Amino acid sequence: MRKVIASIENLGMTFPSENGGLQALSDINLTLYDREFVCIIGPSGSGKSTLLRILADVLVPTQGKVTFADGQNPNRAIVFQSSNLLPWMNVIQNIALPLKIRGAGEKEALSQAGNWIRRVGLNGFEYEWPQNLSGGMKQRVAIARALVQQPELLLLDEPFGSLDALTRDQMGLELLKTWETFHPTVLMVTHSITEAVLLADRVAVFSKRPGQIIHELEIPFQRPRSPELRDEIKFLQVVKKLRGMIVTESI
Repeated sequence: MRKVIASIENLGMTFPSENGGLQALSDINLTLYDREFVCIIGPSGSGKSTLLRILADVLVPTQGKVTFADGQNPNRAIVFQSSNLLPWMNVIQNIALPLKIRGAGEKEALSQAGNWIRRVGLNGFEYEWPQNLSGGMKQRVAIARALVQQPELLLLDEPFGSLDALTRDQMGLELLKTWETFHPTVLMVTHSITEAVLLADRVAVFSKRPGQIIHELEIPFQRPRSPELRDEIKFLQVVKKLRGMIVTESI
């Protein structure tokens, strides 16, 4: 039996407004399992990012609940579309920061940060300032900063959305390789259906606002996965099926 990391039950979120409240989410039910990679796709403004912020403890839902395994909060990390690097810290300092906040010594924190710099392919950029990095490199730093915490639950909010198509593809493959090595449970919001099918074990499709999960689709491809998978007919058929679900909902 698979270990449950998080169980989301009847979750709703309404933000206060002059018109009596803006309902972002309605009756969300979703279970996340250990070592599973789940992607969320759906129309813009349907509450996908709101769900991630609830799971990250940034927002408190107005309805329903999130229950974590063993009744305890897992070690969580979140990566946003913007890298949110601290400009007065260099690359290795930015990555080491979460460990130092948790009480790690300077030497240990920098050592672990250095290991992740190598894993995300940023060798030689340890002491560069964020303003000197490309968008893709900044996102690698942000992902390394999340993974250095060894999270049980990694939340990714459209982390490659601001990147050009080529860099986005490269970053997706880097994330895939990293996940297949370290296997945190991942919940990722993306607007790229191709990206979702390549990365995920399961894809959840959101409705228009207020967001509800209207479909869940198990991705039928074995791991490890290679970029060549994207050219196979079966892959394109799954992409088409998911696209049809979103288009039908958006009409």
